[in-house]
Amino acid sequence: MTKKESKKSETRKLKNQINELENDLKRNHAEFQNYRNRVEKEKEQLTKTASKDLIKKMLPILDNLELALINNKKQDDFTKGVEMIYAQLIETLEQEGLQVIKNEKFDPKLHEAILIEKGEETKIIEVLQKGYMLNDKVIRHSKIKLMKGDKK
Repeated sequence: MTKKESKKSETRKLKNQINELENDLKRNHAEFQNYRNRVEKEKEQLTKTASKDLIKKMLPILDNLELALINNKKQDDFTKGVEMIYAQLIETLEQEGLQVIKNEKFDPKLHEAILIEKGEETKIIEVLQKGYMLNDKVIRHSKIKLMKGDKK
């Protein structure tokens, strides 16, 4: 075999290797695209299922609220019924990971001071709107009235 034939043979081998690598790359790219599409569909389905499960848990509360509104003739019974529905709603949401933010001590990560008064110490005077956390992440800050102490 001559040098020229040897170089042609080597060039053919290299071209074949390049073609194989290109085909592998295309196949891997297509497989990755399919994987991404599959994961996106699974994520969508999981979200729909989670929403469906939560709504199914909320339906008895909706039924009870409807009954309370239909039977609102006696004020004491109506009030008691609404209180029971509220307790049922809170319990259902807590089972899903909802927590009411405690308002014992001011924390800017948990509280939003809407009104501020000057005073001797920093403390929460009044909760204007409850805040909530879902699985240890704030989803709504507590809106509060804050007494802010002077720092000397």
